Amino acid sequence: MNFNDLTDVSAWLTQDRIDAAIMVAVNVVAALVILLVAMAISAWAKRRIVALSQRYKRLDDTLFGFLGNMVKYLILAIGVIFILNRFGIQTTSLAALVGAAGLAIGLALQGTLSNLAAGVMIILFRPFRQGDFIAAGSESGTVTEIQLFYTVLTTYDGIQIIVPNSDIWSSAITNFSANPTRMMDLTIGVAYDADLKKTQEVLENISLSDPRALQEPAPVIRVKQLGDSSVDFTFRVWAKTEDFWGLQAEYTRKIKVEFDANGIGIPFPTRTLEVVQVPKIETRSVTRESGAA
Repeated sequence: MNFNDLTDVSAWLTQDRIDAAIMVAVNVVAALVILLVAMAISAWAKRRIVALSQRYKRLDDTLFGFLGNMVKYLILAIGVIFILNRFGIQTTSLAALVGAAGLAIGLALQGTLSNLAAGVMIILFRPFRQGDFIAAGSESGTVTEIQLFYTVLTTYDGIQIIVPNSDIWSSAITNFSANPTRMMDLTIGVAYDADLKKTQEVLENISLSDPRALQEPAPVIRVKQLGDSSVDFTFRVWAKTEDFWGLQAEYTRKIKVEFDANGIGIPFPTRTLEVVQVPKIETRSVTRESGAA
């Protein structure tokens, strides 16, 4: 390397280029600091939001986890914008590009986003909880899991059903476990020749025979209607929701046993057939003889 080469290098290393290199180094260090601060703040904010689930027990933990992640990524996005501005990159056009891409993605994932929105509404308003027995649309079962995009139901025979949240939220939701008590409403038919007073007493004794039956509100037992082949009684008893199905099965069995023991008949539907004798129609056969021409 000769003296002229050294002169060229010193000419290239002017004060402007040195200042530019220092500025780039400062910007890189500042970007790293901004990124680290954004990561620390986002992690702290997420932990604080998730911790709120311990204070608001009525709301689901999934909601706080979702909100925590949203705040975390929002803070990180703001940090990235600061970093881009630090390097002199115009974020206005970038924001427009991101917005257009977001619109395209939103249209492509319309069904998925509707499930997400429905999941947030379900978690926020809590029409049902994990462990409740519900019916929504054409599906029914016990809620075993609530996620942002879907809800998992388990049927009485152990089949698992994964239902999109938009299907649940857009239909009428029946929650059989929402209230602590439920009323059992049975219609019991007895024969027309049965002793109605005795039948009433037997049913009242049955309603008092099981400790799972609540006496407040009091059981209601009365004649409901005169059916085609039976006198129908209404048998209404309140029970705790967790005892409902077992008590209903036990009462159905006990009613049959007690009716048999007390000679109270449960009629079968009957149908009367009238046979109409149709007059016999006489028929005659006519034989035509044809002669030779």
